[in-house]
Amino acid sequence: MKYGESTFDILYLVFAITVGILILILSRNNKQHLMGAACLVLGCGDAFHLVPRVLNYFIDSDFNAAIGIGKLVTSITMTLFYILLYYIYLKFDGVEEKRPITLSVWLLSIIRIVLCCMPQNRWIENDSPYFWGIIRNIPFLILGILIIVLYFQKRDIPRMRFAWLYITLSFAFYAVVVLGASYVTMLGMFMLPKTICYVLILISFYRHVKDENKITS
Repeated sequence: MKYGESTFDILYLVFAITVGILILILSRNNKQHLMGAACLVLGCGDAFHLVPRVLNYFIDSDFNAAIGIGKLVTSITMTLFYILLYYIYLKFDGVEEKRPITLSVWLLSIIRIVLCCMPQNRWIENDSPYFWGIIRNIPFLILGILIIVLYFQKRDIPRMRFAWLYITLSFAFYAVVVLGASYVTMLGMFMLPKTICYVLILISFYRHVKDENKITS
């Protein structure tokens, strides 16, 4: 298990960061550089959590604090990723910013980050209470639903057609982990299909930027 999971984690991180860099290079002449930034935020943020997990498999040392703090960092960067998803949406053709939605995105994100930073989460011990795992994810779930609705409305964009579905599935898999992994450890494996959903989102970004380049070139 440790070799399979570690290989998957490393490949995912390399993929996310590489795609982010490629998108930034490709998007230098168009307006979709935020997609590259989102990829890098996702990949670099997850590295804080996944790298200690991988090291923990192969090095005889206590990585509990590193893994716990990595989860905190990942929780925050994941929230930033969804903020970027919103601003990416605003750059699609025909989209007008609505102030109440923008305020909702920021309010939910700030609440989520504040809840993640509360000491009751016990990140350093890598032993977050079940209650706080639920509480800190409530605003994140509402934020996710909001983003899903917005991307569903723009499903006519060829390369972004299924982005709303990937986001929906990622939350479904994540919900299984949050709600059940504390009782059934094997349910933590649902983080793998959740990660695959994010990979599909990043692929959609890359293909969209390539299409934009063909149009502008």
